[in-house]
Amino acid sequence: MLLVLCVDLDDDLGRKTDWETPVIGRDAVEDAAVALATADPEDSDVNVLFEGVHIHDGMRDERESVEVAVVTGEAAGDVAANRAVGEEVDRVLASLQTAEDVRAVVVTDGAQDESVVPVIRSRVPVDSVRRVVVRQAQDLESMYYTIKQVLDDPETRGTLLVPLGILLLIYPVAVVAESLNLPGSTLGLISALLGLYVLFRGLGLEQSVDAAADRLRTAFYTGRMTLVTSVVALALVAVGVVGGQAYLAEFSATAPGAPTPLETVAALAYGAVEWLAAAGVVASLGRVTDEYLADGFEWRYLNAPFYVVAIAAVVHALSAFLLQLPFATLTYLAAALTAGTLLGLASTLAFAVAESRFRREEPPTAT
Repeated sequence: MLLVLCVDLDDDLGRKTDWETPVIGRDAVEDAAVALATADPEDSDVNVLFEGVHIHDGMRDERESVEVAVVTGEAAGDVAANRAVGEEVDRVLASLQTAEDVRAVVVTDGAQDESVVPVIRSRVPVDSVRRVVVRQAQDLESMYYTIKQVLDDPETRGTLLVPLGILLLIYPVAVVAESLNLPGSTLGLISALLGLYVLFRGLGLEQSVDAAADRLRTAFYTGRMTLVTSVVALALVAVGVVGGQAYLAEFSATAPGAPTPLETVAALAYGAVEWLAAAGVVASLGRVTDEYLADGFEWRYLNAPFYVVAIAAVVHALSAFLLQLPFATLTYLAAALTAGTLLGLASTLAFAVAESRFRREEPPTAT
């Protein structure tokens, strides 16, 4: 048996007429089509209903068992509409008095209504799908629905519309910059921002940026000490970089000749090592504080600031020795290397012993 299903996904028939759906039977479908055409002659679903009657009559002339029915969805949304269509298809199939296998021909008025075809196919085999629209509007409707689907997708919308919007803003921004006598680098800045956006989208870095923003937001609202100490550490690093450059300039002015690459590195390290060490100590203490407050403290975490101080002492002595400063003798270098090594070993052993002796006992498990 062939079942001709006329699909009205947004329920124009139910909303504009008094007909209850599903509508089953050739005469009932024809009367419903006339009622819908009377209520709204411009509704494209009128063509769907008449096409269903036309297919029904053609198949009946071929002496094949055939029935026609109209199923509708809802105007609320795609998911609710598809669910409603599925329920009405079940009611139509249950009403058929036949022992034959039922096959369906789906009649729609465009690409949007065809989204319900998988729902129908899950209930009855579908032989074909017939789209009925006004001939001169078929391509226009398909293009409209495609554009609508693209704009409804957040990912596609962000990928296409954001760069397009930036490109459209370049000209008016250039006009405003020219009227305000701003430097010509305005266009370069806009181009750089667009390039960064495309690069981020191409490399998929927007997820990493979103994750970093979420962590930063969490740190703000949960009172994490790491946030404060990280900002202080970055400030100390910046001061250290400036201090290293300042000492390099001072060393270059007093040196008899141009400094060698090794002396340049040593001068930068000598001028910055104290600030970098302070940054490392501050950052590590902030992390230890957060672990303690989160009940995740381990004694070995306290090794970090001692390691930073030990490494800083070694770098300070080595850079001073390479710069041939008056106090930086070979004995001084050896003493600094030994002191740094002993400090690291002592802190490691001390906190390992403390961790083994003061290890928190796990609560006994119930048996």
